[in-house]
Amino acid sequence: MAGSRDESPELGFGSGFLVDPNGVILTNYHVVEGADQVIVELKDGRKFTSKHIHGDPKTDLAIVRIEDAKPFAFLELGDSAAMEIGDRVLAVGAPFGLTGSVTAGIISAKGRNVNLNAYDDFLQTDAAINPGNSGGPLVNMEGKVIGITSAIKSRNGGFQGVGLAIPSDMAGNIMKQLLKDGVVRRGYLGVQIKDLTDKEIAARLGVDGQGILVTQVFDKGPAQKAGVQDGDVITELAGKPIRDSHELQNVVAVLPLGKPAALTVIRDAKPKNLSVTIAEQPAKYGNQRVSLPRIPKEAPTIPLDAIGAEATDLTPELADKLGYKDAPGALITSVDPDGVAADSGLGRGMVVLKADKQPIKSADDFNKYMAKALLEKGVLVQTYSPQGVGYVLLKKPKT
Repeated sequence: MAGSRDESPELGFGSGFLVDPNGVILTNYHVVEGADQVIVELKDGRKFTSKHIHGDPKTDLAIVRIEDAKPFAFLELGDSAAMEIGDRVLAVGAPFGLTGSVTAGIISAKGRNVNLNAYDDFLQTDAAINPGNSGGPLVNMEGKVIGITSAIKSRNGGFQGVGLAIPSDMAGNIMKQLLKDGVVRRGYLGVQIKDLTDKEIAARLGVDGQGILVTQVFDKGPAQKAGVQDGDVITELAGKPIRDSHELQNVVAVLPLGKPAALTVIRDAKPKNLSVTIAEQPAKYGNQRVSLPRIPKEAPTIPLDAIGAEATDLTPELADKLGYKDAPGALITSVDPDGVAADSGLGRGMVVLKADKQPIKSADDFNKYMAKALLEKGVLVQTYSPQGVGYVLLKKPKT
């Protein structure tokens, strides 16, 4: 398919396939991105020009409509979730403009997240995929589409054994919304989150094997209205277990808007059941990188000899200057690179709120607690920074 935008258009090229007899074509968003119209050429040589284009950049999917008096032959979407590693597949497309090319391979992996799109959940295949394959079908041995070939992982831009396809289950859901509304409306929970990768920290929080940490709850968002708090660990949503941030993102995105869903969090090592009503995701929603602010040099500090750091009180004036929440705590002002704090991940600019669940209201509070603590056993510290709430386990490394 070729796209055009102005009087001297820069033409693009890619693949696509018909998914119903009425002329709906499924392809990649990047194949038709910016185009006012596309030219579609079918295998039998017929050509169609279409201005009926709708896309979703967050999943790199798009639909194009063509019309004819007779029904079109089409491919049926299959069940991508039923595919297993090792299952044989065929990739159909137009690599380097060679239309009608077919390559064979297997499903190499499922659920790949390579940070290519906002909602990565790729099937990986070793079927040869090259430039021009984008938007083409990845079919199983029943001839059903289980993926839309989208990208390759390559050092030179050519095939190197790693092809990526958008699962048909995701594509089918996106296609229905594009056909109905022309846009995709996604759910929004209103939290900033972080994966719990440290098993010892997870165990101390009362989490066994799954869950993600809520580092920040956004004002007036669905989560805040439901009673979710900074430092909660989400373990289940709408009856589905949540093991990592990618999984939560995908579950929230497809939940019906304006309807309550059951939410389970772990708070103070105990499960808590809440009900959250998912809202529509804001148009400009996305991840933002936030840097730690500069701490004024004149701030009086207390040495934390036990962990190799220094801290000062987070006063309301200092919190306002740094853009922090007005919460009492110990602001870490410096860290010895060879000390326990640095080894454990406690960094300059973090505010210590709790130590082993005990509130820390000042630098002196934190210093006194750490002076008596058993660092061989470890102290679980709750912190706050512009990235939100987090946890650090201050522990002496084994010698």
